[in-house]
Amino acid sequence: MTRDRAALGEFLRACRDRLTPAEAGIEAFPGRRRVPGLRKEEAALLAGLSTDHYSRLEQGRQSRVSDDVVDALARALRLTGVEHGHLRDLAAPTSRRTAGAWSSPQRPEPGLLRVMTSLDHLPVLLLGRRAEVLARNALLTEVLGHAMPAGTSFPRYLFTDPAARERIANWRDFAAAAVGGLRLELGRNPGDALLTALVDELRAANPQVAGWWDEQGVADRTSQVKQIVHPVAGDLRFHIEAVTVPHAPHQRLVVYTVEPGSPTAHVLPLLASWTASVG
Repeated sequence: MTRDRAALGEFLRACRDRLTPAEAGIEAFPGRRRVPGLRKEEAALLAGLSTDHYSRLEQGRQSRVSDDVVDALARALRLTGVEHGHLRDLAAPTSRRTAGAWSSPQRPEPGLLRVMTSLDHLPVLLLGRRAEVLARNALLTEVLGHAMPAGTSFPRYLFTDPAARERIANWRDFAAAAVGGLRLELGRNPGDALLTALVDELRAANPQVAGWWDEQGVADRTSQVKQIVHPVAGDLRFHIEAVTVPHAPHQRLVVYTVEPGSPTAHVLPLLASWTASVG
């Protein structure tokens, strides 16, 4: 069994385990239940597959998985749009994805850098593959209390730097979503050896990461709330928005936006003036 097909089976099992027959809209099959959610036979019925076909999928013995089967499984297991996309990535033939493309050095996309420069009144950072920091502005450093130079691994900072837990008030929610984002990226790029090594490192270093990873959750980190505890400015609340461009889909401009008229909106110019005076 290849690693790709093993990942497909593990994801299907996790999705099946969390969905009960009642939630799926069917009567439970008779007999003693050994699983918390759907049985294989029930999942197969919902997807319109034979039990043998479904079993081969979970066991990693199905080399080709059609788009129609992926869509049927997504409907049967009540997957979200993000989960549906992740399932499609896992089901894609290995030949579609190559390892070499992910080992080259990363360079910031010039257009995204120009946008970041125009947003110096907000905290902004530019992330590349594996959530590596490609650039950030001074206000981002002030808000997070971390220099965050280019080349920094944002996930490594988030999970191994104790200061991150102190500065990010809703660290647990934000961190769980970050793990889901790493799983989503690895599903798209299973040949990325550096990403695989990063995930293995973080799982070994932090039991919470290992637990979230084993839950098989995926997340698209395009819009999140981050609550910051600043030692001088106090409590800050940001809506994190990620911006991408078609010609550089593996880079995300992460902008910390604020609600107009909010306490954070009032204090942010003061923080910006501090960073300007220091610079």
